[in-house]
Amino acid sequence: MFSRTIIVWLVLVTSTQPLLSQQKSGVTTTYFDFCGTPLHFSFNPTDTRSVPCTPSGQNIIDFYEEASDGRYQPVVDALLTYKKEHQPADWLFYQLIRKTAQLISPKADDYTRYTLYKWFLLLQTGYDAMVTLSGDRILFYVRSDEEVYNIPTRTRDGQQYVCLNYHDYGTIDFSRTQFTPLLVSRPGANKSFSYKITNLPEFPTQYYQEKDLSFNYYNNDYHFKVKLNPQIIALFNNYPAVGYEAQLNIPLSKETYGSLIPLLKTNIKGMSTKDGVDYLMRFTRYAFLFEVDSRSFGGEKRLSPEQTLLYDQSDCEDRVALFFYLVKEIYNLPMIVLAYPKHVTIAVQFDKPRGKTIEYNGSKYSVCEPTPQKEDLPIGKTIAGLRKVPYEVVYHYAPR
Repeated sequence: MFSRTIIVWLVLVTSTQPLLSQQKSGVTTTYFDFCGTPLHFSFNPTDTRSVPCTPSGQNIIDFYEEASDGRYQPVVDALLTYKKEHQPADWLFYQLIRKTAQLISPKADDYTRYTLYKWFLLLQTGYDAMVTLSGDRILFYVRSDEEVYNIPTRTRDGQQYVCLNYHDYGTIDFSRTQFTPLLVSRPGANKSFSYKITNLPEFPTQYYQEKDLSFNYYNNDYHFKVKLNPQIIALFNNYPAVGYEAQLNIPLSKETYGSLIPLLKTNIKGMSTKDGVDYLMRFTRYAFLFEVDSRSFGGEKRLSPEQTLLYDQSDCEDRVALFFYLVKEIYNLPMIVLAYPKHVTIAVQFDKPRGKTIEYNGSKYSVCEPTPQKEDLPIGKTIAGLRKVPYEVVYHYAPR
């Protein structure tokens, strides 16, 4: 239902609502929708400074100084007001900054200027960001102390900075291409960027569509109509592979939660905890097709639970994230995530160990394999080919 053909259209469009502009005395007031919330800001289109296709450090300093003279303060104020009122995660706030920069200076018209506006707005809203130059290429970084994979990072003054626009260039050979950092001081721009997402926007109900999911549990067919919002694909389109703690703790949106969790709770009502977890394991295992990320996305991509529900295909890490969320939300049991060289799975601590257990920190955990395998693995049984393969416990969840 939610095919990959919609992704390109959704990259820059985060709303089905029309964008409106009003002009008065040269000032444009732009009204738009972001994740169901109406916003507006005023700016003068003639203030957008031209930047050479191959900019110099001085060009960028001139851009920053001119933009900092107060002409974009209404834009910055609108962003900060949204941030104060809605408390979005940094990644979601950055999506708002991307959309704002697109409205001021469209990416297709002038990529360098569009990138500089994103950098400028991050600095103005308090984040520690920087740009680097190599010929006509400009890479844009923000300081982050967290685990992030498959995108470039660089170190400055002992701090890690993560690239936010590497995807626009495809592949860069950093051993042959040197990028020169441009340092601009902005008082108060010292906030570290977090990739952790602890809440999603409360999208209006009309943004959601129903997706049919089904699986068979011991000769009984179960059918679900889950409400899903395709805009989630846009919000996470360039979200990097993050550490397991960050990935596993991304929640469902309110509407999706309400369409799935109560139904699962109803279906497992009356079951023992072990049988209920088995039900959730088999739902995660069989309600979706399996495919490796290299074929689905061209590279590593760790999906959130809601993305796993959106896509028709997912891999072992994605199943672990969804199963973890379901067990945590419904039973809140201790869990450990096990990373093998070519597989990731999860184990749950029950009141009584089930099957062959894995001991960690003095407690016994039973493997619950949420990814389809050649044999129908019950709780407590590990994939045959992994029984003598070393693994690492990459995340431990202990309920408070």
